[in-house]
Amino acid sequence: MSVVRELTEAYLLPESELDVVKTFECGQCFRWRPGEDGIYRGIASGRAARVYPRDGAVYIEAAEEDLPFWRDYFDLGTDYNAARESVEVCDYIRECAVYGAGIRILRQDKWEALCSFIISQCNNIPRIRGIVERLCELFGEEVDAPWGRAYAFPGPEVLAPLSEADLAPLRSGYRAKYIIEAARAAASGALDLEAVAEMPRAEDCRAALKRLPGVGDKVANCAVLFGLHRMDAFPIDVWVKKALREHMPPDFDPASLGEYAGLAQQYMFFRERERDKIG
Repeated sequence: MSVVRELTEAYLLPESELDVVKTFECGQCFRWRPGEDGIYRGIASGRAARVYPRDGAVYIEAAEEDLPFWRDYFDLGTDYNAARESVEVCDYIRECAVYGAGIRILRQDKWEALCSFIISQCNNIPRIRGIVERLCELFGEEVDAPWGRAYAFPGPEVLAPLSEADLAPLRSGYRAKYIIEAARAAASGALDLEAVAEMPRAEDCRAALKRLPGVGDKVANCAVLFGLHRMDAFPIDVWVKKALREHMPPDFDPASLGEYAGLAQQYMFFRERERDKIG
C-alpha cells in the first residue's frame, strides 16, 4: 500500500488564463474528473492533484515536490494572450477564441497521449475515458491519491508483453491490437518518442507516428499536439471538419495560423461541440 503524501495548495493562474472546465473538457485529456464540489481530481505521470477555481484564481493541491511538474504541465511558461491574438485571423476564429478563452494545451506524457488517442478512434469522450480508466486500473501502478485508490497510466513496457485477450476487459474492440503494437514499438525502441519530439517539423513527427498500425492523420496529429506539445499541429476530427466546412473558405490552410494553430483548433473544437449541445 502506497503512503499518501501531504498536499500543498499553490496558486497557478488567474481564472481568465486557465479555465479548468474548458481545459479538462475540450478533448485533449481523459483522466481529470470533477466532483460535486467543483474540484477536478486527476493523475498525470504518476502524480495526483486537485485543481479548482476560487475567487477569480485557480489553485492546485499537490505534493510540494511535484509543484514544478504541475507548473510545467499547465504550460505556465507560454503567453496564451499573445498566442490567442496570433490566431484570430478572421471573425469566426475570433468568436471561437473568445468562447474558448482560458483553454491551455497541457504538457502531457508522450506515451499516454499516443495510447489515449489510439483509443479515441471512432469513439466519444465518455467512452474513451472509460477505456483509459480501465486500462489504468488493470495495468497501472497505484498512485498516492488522497481521495482514494488511483492508478498511473501503464508504460509501454507493461503493455508490450500482453495479448489482445489480456485487453478484453477494456472493451476497446479492434483498438486493442493497435494499443499492443504501439506499446511494443515504444518498448523496443523502434519508436523513440523523445526523438520524434525533437524532429524539426510537426509534419515529420506526424509521419513518424503514422508508421504505426492503426495511426492515421487524426490520431497522429492529436498525439503530436497533445503529447509532443507541437502547437503548430492541427488535428481535424468531426467537429473541426464541420467548422472548416461551414465557416472557413475552401482553400483555407491551417498552417496559415502559424505556431499556435493547435490552440486555434482547440477553440474551434470546443465551440462547435458546445454549440451542438445547446442545439
